This record gives sequence, structure tokens and C-alpha cells, in this order.
Amino acid sequence: MSSESLNAIELDPLRAPTERVLLILKMRGPQTATSIGEALNVTGEAARQRLVRLAEAGLVSAKSIPAGVGRPSQYWELTPSGYARFPDTHADLTVRILDIVREKLGPRALEVIVDTREVETKRTYAAAMAGLAGLRERVERLAHLRSREGYMASWRQDDDGSFVLMEDHCPICAAATTCQALCRAELNVFRAILGKDAIVERSEHLLAGARRCVYTIRPAS
Repeated sequence: MSSESLNAIELDPLRAPTERVLLILKMRGPQTATSIGEALNVTGEAARQRLVRLAEAGLVSAKSIPAGVGRPSQYWELTPSGYARFPDTHADLTVRILDIVREKLGPRALEVIVDTREVETKRTYAAAMAGLAGLRERVERLAHLRSREGYMASWRQDDDGSFVLMEDHCPICAAATTCQALCRAELNVFRAILGKDAIVERSEHLLAGARRCVYTIRPAS
């Protein structure tokens, strides 16, 4: 996802100001009031006032980070309550169903579910990528597919020719926590649909304590 499309999400006039601020912090991590103001096309002071109100509601918090000579810079970030504004889809129900399958049908039944989902996802993604030959185009399409599924995915290409796929939200986090084979299956899907000319590694993992999941994609050659 290009920076232009990211800004389009953040600046969508249909989104409430509070939601837009939270979304920026969710997708970009800790930010200053000035940077948030620039993203929203308002002054830094106007953004700071919104952040103060969000802090009073327990959704964000501020921390001071040294910035060389002078006063430390104040960065704002989501609190656990702020992160909770981006919930898993039907998390409790999904987790309970997985627990029932494991308890009543055994671990092998759970493996069959994960394997079946992996196969079906590969088929869906492969159909969506039909006709795309270049790795850049496939990474871009993958980010689009994942965003459509609620992962808030974006991507970039670095100077060395590698790509980075970033997912700022995980709509199946609760399910993946109780069944981490789902994360393994997703990595398998990425490797399969990006092709043998790509090396895909997960460089940041939400379940390992990272803020989000990040994948590094390098041309095999």
C-alpha cells in the first residue's frame, strides 16, 4: 500500500476524528502530535488537544523520548484499552469453537481444519493473482487482499530490492493465540502464492510480543 493510500484511510472524512487518531497510532506506532496533525491536515496543537482527550479516556498515553539537545520529544501511543478498540472478529466464539474441536474431536481434527483453511486460502489468493508475473505486483496484490480481510496491510520496497509486508491488525489474533498453527499456515500461504522466486520470512510476530506482524520478502536470486 503506498503512502497515498495510507493517508486516504486516515483522512477518510467519514471516519470520526477520534477513530482517525487511533487508526494512525495503530498503523504507524508511537507518533508526535505534530506528525499526527500533518496526517490529519490540522495543526499540531489541535492534534495534541485530541490526544489529551483520548488520554483522559484511557485510550492513549504519552512518553518522553530524548531527542538530542533540548527538550525531549513527546510521543503518543495506544494503551491496552486503545488496542481493544480494534477487536478480533467474533473472538470469544472462535476460541470456544476451537477448544470444543480440540476437546471433543482431538488435536488431529484441529490440524485438519487448519490445513483445509490453508488450502482454500491458497486457492483464493492464487485466483486473485492470476496473470501477475512480477514479484512487486504480487506483493501489492497480497497487501490488498489482506487489507480487505481486516489485517490493515501495507507494503514497501526497500533500496536493496526486497519488500516488506506489514500487518497492523490481526482479526484472528485470539484464534491464533489458542491455535498457533494458524500463523504457520499463513506463512505457508505467503510462500506458496508469492512463488519460488521469493524468500519470505516473518521478521516481527504479534504473538511473540511485537506490535504487529511484519514479513520480509526477498527475490530468491
